[in-house]
Amino acid sequence: MISWDRVDELREEIGDSDFAEVADMFLEEVDEVVERLKGSPAPETLEEELHSLKGSALNLGFKVLSKLCQEGESQAAAGNYSAISLPEIFRAYEESKHAFRQKIPPSTPTQSGSLELL
Repeated sequence: MISWDRVDELREEIGDSDFAEVADMFLEEVDEVVERLKGSPAPETLEEELHSLKGSALNLGFKVLSKLCQEGESQAAAGNYSAISLPEIFRAYEESKHAFRQKIPPSTPTQSGSLELL
C-alpha cells in the first residue's frame, strides 16, 4: 500500500526536522482535493484533480492510491467518467493515510513567532 522506501527517500531529501511538516502539507492538499471530489466533481476538471492526487500520492509513497489515480486520470482523459471509481480512490486514500499516520504522526505546531507577555 505504501512504499516506505519512498517515504525514507523523501525524509532524506528534506531532512528529518521538516519531514512531518511537509507530510502534513501534502495530506492537507490531498484532503482538499478529496473533499472537492466527494462533492460534485465536474467532468471538465476530473482529469486535473486526479493528476494532482496522483502527484501527491507518489510523493508520499502511496502506491495503491497513485495507481488508482493514474487509471482514473486516463479514463477521464478519454471521457470515460463512468469507469472511474471515486469511492475506491477515497477508500485507498483513507487506508493509506491511516497506515502512514501509524508510523508518521502529525507534526506539532511550533511556538516560534508567538509573543510572550511580561
